[in-house]
Amino acid sequence: MSNIITATPVKANQRLAFLPKHLGSLGLTMRFERLAYRFMDGFCKTYSGGYWQFYNLSNEGFYMAPNINEVLPIFVNMNGFEGKVSADAAGIIVSLYSLNYLCNDVLSERLIDKYYLLRDFASCHQESDSIFGAID
Repeated sequence: MSNIITATPVKANQRLAFLPKHLGSLGLTMRFERLAYRFMDGFCKTYSGGYWQFYNLSNEGFYMAPNINEVLPIFVNMNGFEGKVSADAAGIIVSLYSLNYLCNDVLSERLIDKYYLLRDFASCHQESDSIFGAID
């Protein structure tokens, strides 16, 4: 049995159900999405919006990432991290920040589990050093 966690892009016809499936309520879904966009806007000065891809993880976690094929400069004022990451890694970073924010606000075991499932995936990611530098 393999411990490798994989990410699978969500198909277009499954997008509307994706966040409610993972977060449980429309209110949390809307808050998570707003937070992710806000964190991305704050962390990446070159980000100007666009389409985001949703990903299901094989460990039941999830994340979303901007559908951009370029390296993005990230600066996290809260901890001083500065670096360049792929859009995928940037999405993992902002998804972790968004989940963390919601966990502190809502105090939900489900959200805490989703945070740690994504964190487990991040530890296997090729840019794990940058991801953890940005979130720690």
